Amino acid sequence: MIKVILPAHLKNLAGISGALAFELTGPATQRSVLDAIESAYPMLRGTLRDQATRKRRAYVRFFACGQDVSHEPEDNLLPAAVAEGKEPFLILGAIAGG
Repeated sequence: MIKVILPAHLKNLAGISGALAFELTGPATQRSVLDAIESAYPMLRGTLRDQATRKRRAYVRFFACGQDVSHEPEDNLLPAAVAEGKEPFLILGAIAGG
């Protein structure tokens, strides 16, 4: 069971509170987690990654076990602690400014 924590604005958009939990049928990767989120919550399609290119949105970051995995290949396996549900897959909105 994968646990996913979304930022507040995406929880509001999806109409949920708290963390998400998913059973994945294949390996636990960024791609499989994002596919599961978009399948269960279609209103989030296009918010985490571009619908056409499937690339991560520039101001969205993904964390696993405290490490930023945003720039790692989407098909890399997530850490075992995340795959087993011991640690969450954390999605954050990055902030830019000057």
